[in-house]
Amino acid sequence: MCDQGLARAFAFLGKRWSGVLLGTLAGGPAGFAELGRALPGISESMLSDRLGELCRVGLVSRTVREGPPVGVSYELTERGAALLPALDAIARWAHENLPDQPGRADAC
Repeated sequence: MCDQGLARAFAFLGKRWSGVLLGTLAGGPAGFAELGRALPGISESMLSDRLGELCRVGLVSRTVREGPPVGVSYELTERGAALLPALDAIARWAHENLPDQPGRADAC
């Protein structure tokens, strides 16, 4: 029998880059360019899409800093930070149980 909560969570968090972005923001607020540098291989359009989704569901907040220069900063909300223990547990499990895949570029 399928757990509906788990299915909903993985339908969202299982999208490429979503979980990794949340984990990256665990280190504190970051700008768009900083996030792009932290995630080699993510395109600007994908980064923009994923950040938009994370903001829409309330896991990440977006703050515009007055300039000059004007800047945008992203950070975890309380709801987003509440996911960190689960993401840490998944990362530990992956390190212990999933073999490295030669020739596959990692997301980070």
